Amino acid sequence: MPFSLRQLLAPAPNKLQRDVLELELDDGRRLSVQRVRDPRARRLKLSVDERGARLTLPLRASLAAGDRFLHEHRHWLAAQLQRQAPDPVRAAGLQPGSTASLPLRGQELPLLWRPGRYLHLQREDAGIVVQQPERASAAALRRALRGFYEAEARADIGRWLPAYLPGLPRAPRQVRLKIMSSQWGSLAADGSMALDLALVLGRPSAFEYVLVHELCHLLQANHSPAFWHEVEQRFPAWREERRYFHQHGRQLKASLRALLAD
Repeated sequence: MPFSLRQLLAPAPNKLQRDVLELELDDGRRLSVQRVRDPRARRLKLSVDERGARLTLPLRASLAAGDRFLHEHRHWLAAQLQRQAPDPVRAAGLQPGSTASLPLRGQELPLLWRPGRYLHLQREDAGIVVQQPERASAAALRRALRGFYEAEARADIGRWLPAYLPGLPRAPRQVRLKIMSSQWGSLAADGSMALDLALVLGRPSAFEYVLVHELCHLLQANHSPAFWHEVEQRFPAWREERRYFHQHGRQLKASLRALLAD
């Protein structure tokens, strides 16, 4: 949306303001960037997640300064968007009867379509089998796929969790699986844990690290040296898994959203 000179000069209100601007890259592509004026922000910030690009401005920053910042970082932005995009086949989403494979635990497994009386997905030696009634809708198939991924993720958590409970003040109050925009996990004050469902698409050791990371917040509700000492004691290879998320995390999140998108 266009801004007048009065808007450029007037002090920003003490609340979030959002609009969308267009950025043309050097190759001619045009990108939509969400622009947010945030009273909590302390500096200009450009971020990218599976939903796209976001430019955050503090209250005192001018729109012109934000535009310059975005233009100066356009090469970084293009590289980040390329990194987080799913491959073309995955970007097409789940295609009933024709999708040939699905990601699970760091592998691309064959997807086998079979007629059935009820819609059901299950893991077999040959791959992932979909029993699909003739009139099953695409929405029902996506719900079934989400249920399949949740069941597989809970099976992994159930295998790992007992080994890490000794030495903790308590077990998590509950563990919920969610589609998270940027985080991989969180721990609420009441001990409820949330984990990103996309974790089950990646390699198991990375998923296990996130579980351990959140469990250690039962001991240290921060990211202090004491917290990382607790992580190190339980999962010495945590740095390697963090690098894995830096390299592959956005693709995992984007793939899950493509598969489960309406």
